Amino acid sequence: MLDAFVSAAGYMVGNPMSFLLIIFSVVWGIVFGAVPGLTGIVGVALLIPFTFAFDPTEGMLLLGGVYVGSTFGGSISAILFNTPGSPEAACTSLDGYPMAKRGEAGKALGIALAASAVGGIFGTLVLMFAAPPLARLALEFGPAEYFALAVLGITAIASIGGGSLIKGLIAGLLGLAVALIGLDPLTGVARFTFGNMMLLTGVSFIAAIIGIFALAEVLQRFADGPPKGEQMAQVSTQLPSLAEFLATKITLLRSSVIGTIIGALPGVGATTAAFISYSEAFRWSRRPELFGKGSAEGIAAPEAGNNSAVGGSMIPLLALGIPGSATTAVMIGGLTIHGIVPGPMLMQNNSDLVYSVFIGMLLANILMLVFGLRAARLFAVVLKAPYQLVGPAIVVLCMTGVFALNNNVSDVAVMLVFGGVGFFLKSYGLPVASFIIGLVLGPIAEVSLRQGLILADYDMMALVTRPIAGTLLLLSALSLAYGIWGQLRRPPSDGPGNAQPETS
Repeated sequence: MLDAFVSAAGYMVGNPMSFLLIIFSVVWGIVFGAVPGLTGIVGVALLIPFTFAFDPTEGMLLLGGVYVGSTFGGSISAILFNTPGSPEAACTSLDGYPMAKRGEAGKALGIALAASAVGGIFGTLVLMFAAPPLARLALEFGPAEYFALAVLGITAIASIGGGSLIKGLIAGLLGLAVALIGLDPLTGVARFTFGNMMLLTGVSFIAAIIGIFALAEVLQRFADGPPKGEQMAQVSTQLPSLAEFLATKITLLRSSVIGTIIGALPGVGATTAAFISYSEAFRWSRRPELFGKGSAEGIAAPEAGNNSAVGGSMIPLLALGIPGSATTAVMIGGLTIHGIVPGPMLMQNNSDLVYSVFIGMLLANILMLVFGLRAARLFAVVLKAPYQLVGPAIVVLCMTGVFALNNNVSDVAVMLVFGGVGFFLKSYGLPVASFIIGLVLGPIAEVSLRQGLILADYDMMALVTRPIAGTLLLLSALSLAYGIWGQLRRPPSDGPGNAQPETS
């Protein structure tokens, strides 16, 4: 391992082109992550043909830097405009945008950037030193374990309802119901489509979250007008002070561990990592009443979680040849076109390439701090324009991005419908966070439960008696009880995801 690391470091030092590729890819990724609908998947896919001009190591450095940059980039538009640039940044909107609305957009961006760097570096270091053990752990996860993991996240719905447990459950059940739309994943039976062919493939998650956050916010702003005291024009992005950073150290560590482990699970990805990190941060916070109103923990948790999942998702890709996320599935194409087959023999036969990728991703996370600050300031210039111009521009940009994702007009229709859904949730005080958690984790829980029951011959106890699944379900039960007890002790509030921020 040490020899491979030294050899890879020598390659990086002796090849200036590798540094230029990392710089370009990080900037490219931040831009693609920040523009709603484009996402890192599109950014990586567009660059794959260009890797023909480079050797395999340079090609992977190019793609890896895009992955790193795009995961943070989504938080920029999420914080400034309540418009997540990528699915994994949806949770960041819940507290980032309220903080921006009270005149602290620069602080929110700084917290997101610092948390992203910490999570990304943590995930990359784990990738470097613990890829084989974590890959073996990922192989232990079957349907029962995936179900238990989803349940752990879903139980946060009971906590996130603010002062109203009923509102949290209603919003969560609505999200679960929307997740059922489309063909049954196991039987192929159409559910809740009402004869509409466009709904057979289900609801596009990216279109739904852009509608719920971005379009609903535009509708709300034009319906109510800018809240009195709102200050968003002056933005000076700055990293948090040492005291502010240390105040979130437990949240950063917990979320980074959660993100790395979830990222290592094949097919789960950074979005799930962000939502579970957010729900656990809310559940164990000493100040949960601040979530949804601009909590630093509410920004740090999902950003550390989704960026650590980047390194985690590379573990099954490099060690097993199994994509850990949609983006790494595209990155497999970048390897195969160069005749490299990812899998158990890759780290042995192509150790220079693998460790060069490790070092490159570490550098990409460090460079993200530099270019992230610059990119955030450039995007923040838009805030100086009147919202009468910014609002319609956001709607047009969202529609263009959603359409470009699949070249499908039905996705635009989904976005418009969910803009109304988001406006409805906010108008009636239903927590958007609970709805999104149900929408994201519902399908994972449903498919995993049914697959697990089939494999266990419909014996429910078989799900509980598996060590990992049983432990996760026990933690879910304990945390659910703790969340309900803690919520009943708190005074009523609007809850995260829909509360109006305090203004100065």
